[in-house]
Amino acid sequence: METFKYFAFALLFFCCLSLDAQQKNIELLSPNGKIKVSVDLKDRINYSVSNDGNLLFNQDLQLQLRNETLGKKPKLSAQSRTTVNEDVKPAVPFKFSTVKNHYNALTLRFSGNWSVEFRAFDDGVAYRIVTAKKGEIEVMHEDVNLSFPDDYLLHLQYAGKTRGFAAVYEELYSHISSKEWNAADSMMAVLPLLIDTRKGDKILFSETDINDYPNLFFKGKGKDNGISSALPPSPLKMEVDTVGNIWITERADYIAKTVGNRTFPWRWFIIGNDRLLLESPMAARLAPPCALQDVSWIKPGQAFWDYINRSTDYGPLVTYRQGINTPTFKRYIDFAGKNNIPYLLIDAAWAKDHSAAPELEVVPDLDLPEIIRYGKSKNVAIVLWMFYHPIQRDLLDDSYNLFEYYSKMGVAGFKVDFMDRSDQWIVNFYEQAAREAAKYRMILEFHGSYKPTGLEYKYPNILSYEGVRGLEYGGGTTPENSIYLPFIRNVVGPMSFTPGSMLNTQPEHLRTGWGYNWATIGTRVHQMAYFIMFESGLQMIADSPRRFEENPDCSDFIFSVPVVWDETRALAAEVGQYAIVAKRRDNRWWIGGITNNAERRREIDLTLDFLPEGKTFDMLVFEDGPNANGQAMDYNIRSIKVKKDDRINVRLARNGGFAARIE
Repeated sequence: METFKYFAFALLFFCCLSLDAQQKNIELLSPNGKIKVSVDLKDRINYSVSNDGNLLFNQDLQLQLRNETLGKKPKLSAQSRTTVNEDVKPAVPFKFSTVKNHYNALTLRFSGNWSVEFRAFDDGVAYRIVTAKKGEIEVMHEDVNLSFPDDYLLHLQYAGKTRGFAAVYEELYSHISSKEWNAADSMMAVLPLLIDTRKGDKILFSETDINDYPNLFFKGKGKDNGISSALPPSPLKMEVDTVGNIWITERADYIAKTVGNRTFPWRWFIIGNDRLLLESPMAARLAPPCALQDVSWIKPGQAFWDYINRSTDYGPLVTYRQGINTPTFKRYIDFAGKNNIPYLLIDAAWAKDHSAAPELEVVPDLDLPEIIRYGKSKNVAIVLWMFYHPIQRDLLDDSYNLFEYYSKMGVAGFKVDFMDRSDQWIVNFYEQAAREAAKYRMILEFHGSYKPTGLEYKYPNILSYEGVRGLEYGGGTTPENSIYLPFIRNVVGPMSFTPGSMLNTQPEHLRTGWGYNWATIGTRVHQMAYFIMFESGLQMIADSPRRFEENPDCSDFIFSVPVVWDETRALAAEVGQYAIVAKRRDNRWWIGGITNNAERRREIDLTLDFLPEGKTFDMLVFEDGPNANGQAMDYNIRSIKVKKDDRINVRLARNGGFAARIE
């Protein structure tokens, strides 16, 4: 991540404070003065956050170590303040090629060699704990306990009834009152969490820059009206079963054993309206700096994905039995090459045993070196699905290295799957795998993963994560749930949703037992809009070549959509109802919009105020057809001339969409 500072350290001072001064409230304002952090130091550290004078929440803050609790009867020794206004340029720009990073900071230093840093932005706040202890420390717990002044609406994703800390972040969203989320509820929730104050402000809560430390989970506090933190204990012993699954057999009584001189994760809150959630680059601002000197080899792009398509292709070019074999993948490579799709992702079952060692034995019908050679001849690079356990084993065993072996073969990267945990040990695996992959110039997508936490900025060869209920669930993925993704999951980082279905239905028409005909809920244009709306550095193409060949107008549009962006503008948004964004790459703009299962067709007027002055543009529009409320495949195409400040009317069918390109 390259950083350019316009100015920094506008104000910096240190002062020793008396005991009386410690009892007083310490305040930090955002640059525009609207958001305020008020820190109260008495028997504990408690801070509150308000916006335009309205209290949003307060939090007790402390870190429990083995032999001391940081934050209990804190003794303030000094404080410092800074103002930073800089431009940050991510190596892989998921939302903006230049991120504005303007904030006021307050650092409170306490006796016992530790401190808390707060940052106040115009669109939110963040804090982290910093320790300067010698040697190792054992962290027993971190208290992140929020209290709300009113009954808020929480949009959250449970960890799952039986999974506990082994969450895969793929549950449907739940929507509950903060006072009704009972502490006795056995299910925890994961981050990110969207909080609706019901008075205009939305608060998105998540975390960034996690290293050598577990992810946060939460439980409700019932009538006490708030949420309290839970963190997975660190594993002590693990066993591998006969199919390669790793099971924890003994856990520590601490959540992390780590170095004492370190920063802890950023806890951050985006504060604002629905449209701001779609635009905020908070995760990029707080991410660690890029660890790679050369990022020129990292090429984000679309990827043709074989997993759902292995038996759905048909037509005169399919003269072979489909499956995991050389003719099938050559057909996919031909299709990808013809449409300038830079990657083919070969998913699970290409090896006889994905947990075997050292190299994996390829199934007999697949000539993997030939597929890699053939792909290169068509400018299509191969990415392989990989179970995480053999990678983890090799990271601990210097005698063999899967990254080295497959990079020499010509493989471009791995889709690493089934981590399915969020503890300190697995967090370290993510970084070790990313670092090792970068040595061999290999890209990664983490599947079976937790949500992004900023590692993709430190190691930009990480192009995407799962941690989302994507289209692989088929009828279990609905627009009613997916409409929340732009406001929650995709705000924190790239996600592998696997869009692109060309067989589209309304929910009442979806039937099981269709054999190999994979269908999804939502209109055709709803699916097309996902490519604009959802951010991923490795954006999957999730239907068969034949289906795309039968729909050249739609497929040509989809394959033209970039996966990285110079600019993002929210045009219209209401959480849980609809979202419309405009995104720019170079001198082209794309507009994407999606909505839920509303009974009536929505009509939304948009102003094209983001276009440059004095030019006329061609706008290609895909919109739901007049019968799309029942026949989801119905769509219209039109071309119009537009200029800055023109108004257009967007009509969205139920579970519908809107997609346009302006050039």
